[in-house]
Amino acid sequence: MKRKPAGMLLSITVFIHCSVAYAQTSTLKNFPKGSSPQEVGKRVASRFVASPHPNFGRPKPPSVITYPEVCAWYGALAFAKESKDKTLTIKLAERFEPLFGADTGLVPKPDHVDHTVFGSVPLELYQQTKDPRYLALGKKIADKQWGSPEGPHVKPEGLVYYKQGLTWQTRMWIDDMFMITAVQAQAYRATGNREYIDRAAKEMVVYLDSLQQPNGLFYHAPDVPFFWGRGDGWMAAGMSELLRSLPADNPDRPRIMEGYKKMMSALLKYQAADGMWRQLIDDPASWPETSSTGMFTFAMITGVKQGWLDAKVYGPAARKAWLALVTYIDAAGDVREVCEGTNKKNDRQYYLDRKRITGDMHGQAPLLWCAAALLR
Repeated sequence: MKRKPAGMLLSITVFIHCSVAYAQTSTLKNFPKGSSPQEVGKRVASRFVASPHPNFGRPKPPSVITYPEVCAWYGALAFAKESKDKTLTIKLAERFEPLFGADTGLVPKPDHVDHTVFGSVPLELYQQTKDPRYLALGKKIADKQWGSPEGPHVKPEGLVYYKQGLTWQTRMWIDDMFMITAVQAQAYRATGNREYIDRAAKEMVVYLDSLQQPNGLFYHAPDVPFFWGRGDGWMAAGMSELLRSLPADNPDRPRIMEGYKKMMSALLKYQAADGMWRQLIDDPASWPETSSTGMFTFAMITGVKQGWLDAKVYGPAARKAWLALVTYIDAAGDVREVCEGTNKKNDRQYYLDRKRITGDMHGQAPLLWCAAALLR
């Protein structure tokens, strides 16, 4: 029997490996008509461009740009970049232009995590347009997060954290791990200065050590022992955004990756048969909720694309979740079954009774993040 030449064997081996790799990642491609990331991202981004500045469901305009709008704006910009839609980028920049002039009062003061995350938008606009005005504004906001504590939101515990080298805006709510890491990671991407992302990584480790439970999920806060969907979603998305750009030699990277993988494994166990996750992740009495599902889907898509997660396991889970999510988008481009804005409270019924709303930016944003991640 003739032996195959070594070169032929090598070619066959490479072909097999490539075929397996393609089969593992193809679950995140070739979506049915109407559910592709290009189509869905365009619908939701167009809806964002046409929307006035929201104010947590109140009829009057906001006093400053709110963090849910920031998250959707950042998602729309990410989608514009990955879909190479320069017209969309221009429209999103035009939405920002009044903030340099007549509407400058709408720019939030960087005195709280929910305000400081605003910096991620001008920093993304800078990366796409190279307009130095965006860099100056975004960098100023990111710097202030680790600057001297000042303003009405300074708390005694924040001063304690500040003395430990953390941001004085630390408050130990899991929401913070998107709000803080997003702007710091963006400052790193825009400037190349590692100080930004290194300090965000240090912050993330403190939150992981304080709030992640043995089952891999996170309490909303140390005194609130409930696995609130969107709160855990902020953590999942924050770890994904951070790890996506965190240098390989950062000493905190292994700890963050460990926490991330532990969470992703836990989420697999709680994903419903239809692909959704619930308002309280581990509570069968709670309802399927879209903003948390979108954030978890984004985290899994990112993990599969980056090679952190087993594509054979997590690819189908992410695909199922994405296909479920797109059924919650109505004809206007609004996402329904979104949990309303939520404070922390040590009361299970409080979380179960949260209103289910439609078109809220908490729900629009993760769909845009997912669409961008699928194209990335």
